[in-house]
Order: sequence, then structure tokens, then C-alpha cells
Amino acid sequence: MKPHVVCIPLPFQGHINPMLKVAKLLHHKGFHVTFVNTHYNHTRLLRSRGPNSLNGLPDFRFESIPDGLPPSDADVSQDVPALCDSTSKTCLVPLRNLLSKLNDSSSSNAPPVTCIVSDGSMAFTLEAAEEFGIPNVLFWTLSACGSLAYLHCRHLVERGLIPLKDASHLTNGYLETTMIDWIPGMKSIRLSDYPTFIRTTDEKDFMLNFIITEVERASRASAIILNTFDAFEHDVLEGISSLLPRTYTIGPLPLLADQIKDQRLKSIASNLWKEEPGCVDWLNSKQPNSVVYVNFGSITVMTPQQLIEFAWGLANTEKPFLWIIRPDLVAGDSAVLPPEFLTETKDRGMLASWCTQEEILKHPSIGGFLTHSGWNSTIESVCGGVPIISWPFFADQQINCLYSCTEWGIGMEIDNEVERDAVEKLVRELMEGDKGKEMKRKVMEWKNKAEEAAKPGGSSYRNLDKLIADVLLAGNV
Repeated sequence: MKPHVVCIPLPFQGHINPMLKVAKLLHHKGFHVTFVNTHYNHTRLLRSRGPNSLNGLPDFRFESIPDGLPPSDADVSQDVPALCDSTSKTCLVPLRNLLSKLNDSSSSNAPPVTCIVSDGSMAFTLEAAEEFGIPNVLFWTLSACGSLAYLHCRHLVERGLIPLKDASHLTNGYLETTMIDWIPGMKSIRLSDYPTFIRTTDEKDFMLNFIITEVERASRASAIILNTFDAFEHDVLEGISSLLPRTYTIGPLPLLADQIKDQRLKSIASNLWKEEPGCVDWLNSKQPNSVVYVNFGSITVMTPQQLIEFAWGLANTEKPFLWIIRPDLVAGDSAVLPPEFLTETKDRGMLASWCTQEEILKHPSIGGFLTHSGWNSTIESVCGGVPIISWPFFADQQINCLYSCTEWGIGMEIDNEVERDAVEKLVRELMEGDKGKEMKRKVMEWKNKAEEAAKPGGSSYRNLDKLIADVLLAGNV
């Protein structure tokens, strides 16, 4: 009988996308898959991709459970703390009921569930897995450097570094001058490079305590998987493995998933916003390495003034650009660009509300990427061989930015305040300067190493097979 994996992402775009790749890889390796979205995101997917988009395949099915929040017809990313709070408190019972339903052969036409792969921030699934006597692998969708930082959050509290003594520590240079130099596997970093959930004066702050609780539950998991590769984050991975020995690197997931040839499986996608057609056709008309791609991901928000500074900075470079502007990019407002900007850039700029980013970053016309440094975007830029300018927003994006700029040599950081002159200067350097050329050379080196890791016989390819044999099939023998 086929092994049956239930895959449960945290209900955000940046967590759903990599989990879907894991699900497809497991299906490719012979698993029956049930992919579990929330009702809210299930509805959004049907809206963005069409009424038949979640029909799946006979052995790759979609289910949904409630997220516990009040019903809403909105088409936006939900509030992060509210969603994490709600799922951790309310989703266990619906998941338990779903597992029972899937195990009931009279109602599901599927083999019994043999394992769970869930997001590291959905660790309530561990209780269900223990009740059903099956392995539960946690997928941490962030970088290894971000993961290692989270694993040491409790130590920051114990050393009295957080919560911050008062709000002035957010602005008086305390974050920049306080050094963390005692984490095994990580070079000295500033407190300002640490994932942003530590930036609170409240010892009861929900997100800080949620992170600490979730990472400490990880020791109960059957294994941890990370979307990275050994050569890229070697020292950090050693630091994680000393704390969580059953950690498997199975990335970059885009390169492993590219090896799947089943077109029916390839056609299953997970974009919660409707993709705008025409981006690739527009890129096809541009010279190689000439276009700046701008996308700040699915959660980042900015002020209207920051949007305008980015716009004029891009316009003043006189470079062609493709800019993805989500409907909810500007906090509490709709993203409106000045008419003068639109007039000035109409022949060399393309604006779209959403796109298939992996396809864009692989396009030969893309020469650089202005990004928030979310982990998916970082790893996809490596897969595409595209250097970056980083404007980190929150969570692990600050530490991803630090490593991109200092350890990997593939990026430059832009100041948080955003001024058009700085945007223009950095984009010019990225696209035509000596630093930009050096970053391009480095990112191509990493791209080659990523391809080595993902191909048959490579470290990540072997790790996926090992994860399946040692963990996911352990209860199915």
C-alpha cells in the first residue's frame, strides 16, 4: 500500500509555495499526498487559479480546515500574530478530525495516513501525530541562519538582552552596537541583524513567546527539513545539527522540483494572487542582463512615501524594470504611483500585481533583483544566478540580508528609510558597477554549487532519499 503524507503549511504565501514543492517531490517518490490549506486560502486559490484548480490528482488531493479567525472574503495576507495565535489554539481538533476521515476507507478512497510534514510554525500537529502513532517532520521554511538565531532566542532572554529595557533601545543605536558572538556556528552579529520578533519591550509579547515555544517543541519532531544546501550554510548547519541532530537539508527546492517531469503535477500551483500574464513576453523583448526585477514578497508593507522614493529611484536609473506591486503593498492604503512617474517610465517599465517569480528570475533578461530578502526569494535568486539589493522588512529577512551581503557576497543593503538617490546609486552599481560584476560572479558560483547539491547523487538529493527511508517510511514498514 502507498505511504500517505499529509502536508500542512503555515497559511501564508511564502510558506505554502515551498511546502507544495515538498509535497510534489514526495508524490514523485511514490507517496499519496493530502495537502491541507485553510478554508480562507482554499477560497483564495480557487479565486486566483480557477474553480478546477484544486481538483488535484487521484493520489494528490487538497483538503482544508478552518483557521479559527472570523470569516472574511478579503484577498490579502492575514495578520501574522493573529493567525499564528489562532492556528496554534484552534487547528488541532479540525486536523484530528481530518486525519480520522482520511483513515476511514469508506469515505476517503485513500490509503491510511502514514506521516505528516508540517510547517515549523504549525507544531500543534505533533500532538496529532503522537495520537495517531505516525512520524511528524517539521519543515522550517526559513534559512538555516534564521533558524539558528531562533533556536537561541531563549538565551537572549536569559542574558537579559531581550525584551528591550525601554522603547528608546529601538532607535538609540542599542540594536546596532549590541553584539551576539556566542552562538556556535554563527559569526558575531549585531542584535539589529537578529530576527525582528525580538524588538519588543514586552516580556509577554506574543510573537517572541510563540517563536520560543515553537522552536523548543522541535525536539519532539521526527526530523527537521530545511530548504537550503550544505555548501551554502555549512557552519550554521553544524550549529543546528548539534541541537537537532535529525536535520535534513533538501534545497534548493526549486532545483529538485524541476526534475519532476509529470506535467499534471507541474500544473498544480499555489499563487494566492492572480498572476498577470505578459511579464515573460515583455522580458523576451529586452536585452540579456538588462532588467531590474523588483518584488518585496507577499507580506512586506511600506509607507506611501517609501513607495514614491523607490519609484523615482528606479526611474532615475533609466534602466528597464519589472516591478511587482501587490494590491496591499502600501500599509492601510492602495499603492498609487505618481502619474509623472508612469509617464516617464512607460517605455521601459512594466508594473504587474503578481507573477511566477521563479520563472522571472531564470529569465536571461533579468540582471538584478531588488528584494525584501525573504528566504524563498533569496534561494530563488541563487537558482537564477541573479545578484540582489536587499531591503529587509521583518522576521528572518534581516539576517538573510546580512549573510547575502557579507558571507555569500551576492547582495548590497539599502537603508531602511529609502531615499531615491540611494536607490538610484545602488541599482546603477548592481547593473553596471564593479561591485555588481563581482556579485554576479559570486552568485553564479553559488548557482553551480546549488545545482550540484540538487542533482542525482548531490547532497540534497541524497538527503531527501535518506529522509524518506529513515523517517517518513519508518512507520510504514
